[in-house]
Amino acid sequence: MADYEFGTIERMEALDLTFEETDQIIKLLKSGKVGVMPTDTIYGIVGSALSPETVERIYTLRKRDSTKPMIVLISSLGDLQKFGISLTEKQKSFLQKIWPNPVSVVLPCLQERFSYLHRGKKSLAFRMPKSIMLLNILEKAGPLVAPSANFEDSKPAETIAEAKKYFEDNVSFYVDGGKLKSKPSTIVRLYKDGTRIVLREGAYRV
Repeated sequence: MADYEFGTIERMEALDLTFEETDQIIKLLKSGKVGVMPTDTIYGIVGSALSPETVERIYTLRKRDSTKPMIVLISSLGDLQKFGISLTEKQKSFLQKIWPNPVSVVLPCLQERFSYLHRGKKSLAFRMPKSIMLLNILEKAGPLVAPSANFEDSKPAETIAEAKKYFEDNVSFYVDGGKLKSKPSTIVRLYKDGTRIVLREGAYRV
């Protein structure tokens, strides 16, 4: 089994982790560990977005196409600066209106040192989730990549039991939030002048 398992189906429906459990998860993520936990949409396989080794491990575990970037979860607009991203006032105004919500926003990410994230696309999608529990973890552990908990082109796990069929003991922790089923996040490309294009209709109407 994985090193750590948190929560029960009954208690975790409200994503009500104890302080000790939350602190343990934060320590694991900051140390580069990978786990499976609820996001603001469905179960994700999560790890530090600032660790190239952790990101590559998630690509391997998910059997993900190595050319496809992953969405990055953040806790605040200030987190974008960690990726060399500066917002115009119009971009900032839009993001302040729609976040936190299940909306992933594609922004230019030009620095070569983040190529392990943008995979040569020179842009990244970011999302600020609405979950208080998840925002608390993000604030302390830092930005996370959090693709759905499944292999590429397979059905996303709706329960921890389904996630374990994919990843078994190859992740360090599981957080059980009961059965989760939701539309994926809406994806929007946001330009410097504030104009935007919806790339994928999802859980939130922009």
